[in-house]
Amino acid sequence: MIDMSEILQQKLEQYHEYFTIKHELKVNLSLMPENFQLPELNELSHHMPYAFRMASELADIETKALRPLRHLGEHARELADFLNHQSRKIDLMMSYILHQQDNEEERFTTIEFGGAGLAIKSTTQMTAGEIYQVKIFIEEEASAVFCYAEVIQCESIDEKHYRVALLLNRIREQDQELLVRASLHLQTRHLKKRNEQAK
Repeated sequence: MIDMSEILQQKLEQYHEYFTIKHELKVNLSLMPENFQLPELNELSHHMPYAFRMASELADIETKALRPLRHLGEHARELADFLNHQSRKIDLMMSYILHQQDNEEERFTTIEFGGAGLAIKSTTQMTAGEIYQVKIFIEEEASAVFCYAEVIQCESIDEKHYRVALLLNRIREQDQELLVRASLHLQTRHLKKRNEQAK
């Protein structure tokens, strides 16, 4: 017989395999029906809204475009600055486009997030095993992630709120890398801010 508590414990361990940062992000959660079958990883992009696919491809192109400039030394600085400004303009446009995908009725705020999952604050109790379609909006990176996640823990915080942990169980590799990078970038910013305040 399958021990559900043991399976949930394994999923919690998976959740903690990646670094997590306490940070508030807007997320949309849409509950999937009980008989919902998770799409295969190679089919996940077919389920994504077009804006999410476009944002992901633009981020990938940007990374590939700037990488060769590192080997050009001093001569590449001005060109890199120009491309970074152009990239910033595109980021601002993408941020606006992705913002249109944010559904207020499905909106929650994260308590923490990382490469394997996220925890949200909820006024309603959620049940372990429930599958949600998830949109994560990372304003600091002018990007967003579309994936599916499973509730692995729901704990009472106070009389009106619950802390719900979700394990990302269908996410593209590049989107998981984006979450990891974003968590590390935000950690660096937090540390810099703390150091400046301590001076």
